[in-house]
Amino acid sequence: MQDFETLKRSIDSTRDLESVVRTMKTLAAVSIRQYEQAVDSLEDFAETVNRGLAMVLKNVPPQTSLSELQGTGSTGIIVFGSDQGMCGQFNEQIGSFALDYFADDPRPATQPAWMVIGSRISGKLLDAGCQIDYEFNLPGAVTGISPLVADILAEIDRWRYERHLGKIYIFYNQRISASSYKPHAQQLLPIDVAQLAQRDTSASTSRSLPLFTMPPGILLSRLIRQYLFVSLFRACAESQAGENASRIASMQAAEHNIKERLMNLQAEFNQRRQTAITEELLDVVTGFEALKEEK
Repeated sequence: MQDFETLKRSIDSTRDLESVVRTMKTLAAVSIRQYEQAVDSLEDFAETVNRGLAMVLKNVPPQTSLSELQGTGSTGIIVFGSDQGMCGQFNEQIGSFALDYFADDPRPATQPAWMVIGSRISGKLLDAGCQIDYEFNLPGAVTGISPLVADILAEIDRWRYERHLGKIYIFYNQRISASSYKPHAQQLLPIDVAQLAQRDTSASTSRSLPLFTMPPGILLSRLIRQYLFVSLFRACAESQAGENASRIASMQAAEHNIKERLMNLQAEFNQRRQTAITEELLDVVTGFEALKEEK
């Protein structure tokens, strides 16, 4: 009888676990949608900032001394990972991608500086011998991305000064379907002037020449600030959408395994119950025959 009770408890706990996995899948799908909407709502503003930058840079002398346009110095790397688990190889993949990105680059004489967003990516980088200067926790909702990006920007200014950084790259996982993603890299600084100009030419639909009345230096500085904000906001939102896509894939695999285990437990339970019923029937028949012989 103890076997039946043990199996019943196992079946009940497995069903509870299946319910938890199903709930997590639903929450991940809802989270993906809100991060997608955040990225979509940013596109028009991002396009305006990019075109404004391209316009101002056409009127700025090539020898401008803005550090955001110069690439001399060490390399800084910003990696977006996750704070929560149950998302498969999400952190391992982006960590390996960032580490391998500069593996064949013979130029750096000093080790790159690292900034990580998400506590679970730190272990991967620390095991590889990286020295992490800054670590941030990810927000639990879209509304927390803007304050996080503001904090990151404040630390980037100090980081560039302290570590003499000339180039900064951001690495994050970019969602490509409901349950898959791919690692992505972007050069944050220095700003690629040629790429901005090419994008502005291809996207321009107006026959009028753009004009501005503010001093070019002030306008350029403010546009660069908005450009950095947009780039980091998009990276954070897309990374968290990719994290939830990875979580959906992990939950789907877990759900498949749970269903198989539940089927095996139910089959074993049915078999043992049938065996017990058969044994009880045999006992009844044997007792009946014994009483019949006595009479």
